[in-house]
Amino acid sequence: MHRISGIHRNLTPRLSGIATVITPLSLAGCAGPFSTLDPAGPSAAGSAGLWWWMFTLAMLVLLAVVGLWLGAMFGAQKTGDDQQLRRIQQRWIIGGGLLLPWAAIAVLLAFGIPIGHKMLPLPLEGGEILRIDVTGHQWWWQVSYPGSGIQLRNEVHIPVGVPVDLHLTSADVVHSFWVPRLGGKLDMIPGRTNVLRLQADIADTYRGQCAEFCGLNHAHMQFTVTAHAPGDFAAWLTEASASD
Repeated sequence: MHRISGIHRNLTPRLSGIATVITPLSLAGCAGPFSTLDPAGPSAAGSAGLWWWMFTLAMLVLLAVVGLWLGAMFGAQKTGDDQQLRRIQQRWIIGGGLLLPWAAIAVLLAFGIPIGHKMLPLPLEGGEILRIDVTGHQWWWQVSYPGSGIQLRNEVHIPVGVPVDLHLTSADVVHSFWVPRLGGKLDMIPGRTNVLRLQADIADTYRGQCAEFCGLNHAHMQFTVTAHAPGDFAAWLTEASASD
């Protein structure tokens, strides 16, 4: 027992030092142009919120398992007849092996299904939604605005505070359109058009990346999404239409 106490005293400062180093490094990954935990739109905020719920639930389960493990390691051994021990084992199997996973899944679905529903490109009551066509190529992005004649390369322009539908397809292999701070990724498949709804709540320039390995220069297949204030977007649209 004294040996275990000594080991505990020696490990505590080491673990504290490790936590001091790891915690700032972990938190540093919560921000940046490719961080899904630094949302700038409703779709990305829903995904980030769901992630935090999953993280919290996982930590609670981890703490419970560690507590039970420590109790089994250092707790007093209880004796009893075989039938009583079997009943205890059955309770743990039913509670920990069946009820706990089902309860965790039910909680996540209760939050995840409404969040996922809000991300769908459903019709809006406020009228037509801005459409932008994006075609993935090895290894660049072709962007066009139907009806305006605007053709862009590796850049997308959208208005702030307005949902936009991006119609995504591919000219060669499977690509994946992803702007981490604005929403989830969606695959671009040759011969098929998928629709991704995005919205930016802050005027800024956001970085995007192909999220599906598509060949030699996949890592460099990036693009930008510039979110303009509504008046600035209208001015950009007029200027871009005139220049094209």
